[in-house]
Amino acid sequence: MTKSQLINALARKQSHLAYRDVELAVKGLLETMSQALSSGERIEIRGFGSFSLHYRPPRMGRNPKSGAAVVLRGKYVPHFKPGKELRERVNTLPLDLEKEDQ
Repeated sequence: MTKSQLINALARKQSHLAYRDVELAVKGLLETMSQALSSGERIEIRGFGSFSLHYRPPRMGRNPKSGAAVVLRGKYVPHFKPGKELRERVNTLPLDLEKEDQ
């Protein structure tokens, strides 16, 4: 699901709200979450999951064109850990759907 599909789905479910209001709310939510993560904060949404940063230490990599060794700096990457309710809900997906995704 893309951001625009999410906005459309929410606007349909919340028909009493203007599309523009839903769009602003979704964009504001995502911007606030991005700012929180980029400042090192952890985001926890009960029943859904938590977003945090994981540190990837420096390592040696390879340039795919030349094959030369390259030092890759350490960095932080976003990480999502699903909550129990989300894991259980996803685990009840029909097997047919799982085969389509592979």
